[in-house]
Amino acid sequence: MRWQRTGATLAAGALLAGLSLGTAVAEPLPPTTPPPFSTPNTDSCPNKSIPPPAIDRSEVPQPGETAPRPVPVPDRTVGGERMSECGVVLPDDAPPLPADIAATGWMLADVDSGEVLAAKDPHGRYRPASTIKMLLALVALDELDLNQTVTATPEDAATEGSAVGIGAGGQYTNMQLMQGLVMASGNDAAHVLSRQLGGDEATVAKMNALAEELGAHDTRTATPSGLDGPGMSSSPFDLAVILHAAMKNPTFARLISTEHVEFPGFPKNPTIPGDEDKPAFALANDNQLLYNYEGSFGGKTGFTDDARHTYVGGAERDGHRLMVTLMGGEAQPLRPWEQAARLLDYGFALDADSVGSLENLPVDEVSGDETAALAAAPPDHAPSGTVQASGSDDTGNSLAVRAGVGVVGTGVVIGLLGWARRLGRARR
Repeated sequence: MRWQRTGATLAAGALLAGLSLGTAVAEPLPPTTPPPFSTPNTDSCPNKSIPPPAIDRSEVPQPGETAPRPVPVPDRTVGGERMSECGVVLPDDAPPLPADIAATGWMLADVDSGEVLAAKDPHGRYRPASTIKMLLALVALDELDLNQTVTATPEDAATEGSAVGIGAGGQYTNMQLMQGLVMASGNDAAHVLSRQLGGDEATVAKMNALAEELGAHDTRTATPSGLDGPGMSSSPFDLAVILHAAMKNPTFARLISTEHVEFPGFPKNPTIPGDEDKPAFALANDNQLLYNYEGSFGGKTGFTDDARHTYVGGAERDGHRLMVTLMGGEAQPLRPWEQAARLLDYGFALDADSVGSLENLPVDEVSGDETAALAAAPPDHAPSGTVQASGSDDTGNSLAVRAGVGVVGTGVVIGLLGWARRLGRARR
């Protein structure tokens, strides 16, 4: 301690002496300036076959399971020839893009016509995070009675990741669960819906079958909620395909545009001394575009440690509805909804031919270049010893039930499910 005090005294004395004698004193270092932002370059097609490497162990298969093969790359580019480009895809003579778009891949398209106005790495493979809840919503809307009341279990309430606030013993209509799923990205709501659809494994199979039916061939979901899991994959193009289809469902369109609803509470836990009943509460939509962009019809947010920020959303102006999908993004220099707003402004001002289409997509063309995809796949998805971070929107490890259904016999399972789904719709 003596040496520490002596050193401090000498340093202070030297400083005072320097100031009093007018000697030169070193200028303080300027604040550290972060490197200028730059959008990730995808010109070399780094994500053609598989998403970027995982940073944690969320995609490591459970003991006894094997890693799924990468989703095959279709033989023919889906959506038009220009959708095969991996960099920025713009119409001829289009003005420069807005600055500060952080997403690695994105799409700008017309909601109603399906025309693609602009894109970046449209078929690049990325993890969708909670934007894949759009598929779950469509499956649930097709199969479940929205007026039916369901009692939540302790397992529902304990679901990892983002939650709307479901409690064991609470009673919820399926419509309320859909509100919690879409408005608050509730993984707990996803678990209750999945349980009614036959469990996680069956629900994942149904979601993958629907993606195939819609022509979203870059997509394989591994969990109902969008938590990362082995083989999880989608693309900016596919998210646009899914949103394009979802907006034709009036209930879905109403759900994503709802700003506030009252959400039920749940009874006290008798095993916890002093616990009390939880009252109903106001549930707000977590999509800020809805509140801050004129004409916005809403959308869906997403985030995991591996996916980073993902986003879908759109707006209507002068009778035209445009949508944006963002994948592999960061919340800087702008938040995802603000980046979407920049692209929407660009799209509404654009007067040029389209560069692709979300309509009339091939359904059965999935045999693709699987060999190339396998060659590009890393042997391990994450370094040993790493763990999934927890906390913000949609973070956490993958669910215990993995997506083996979407892996073994994918073509047969998806084909049969898709056929059955179409047959059921025809009968209705």
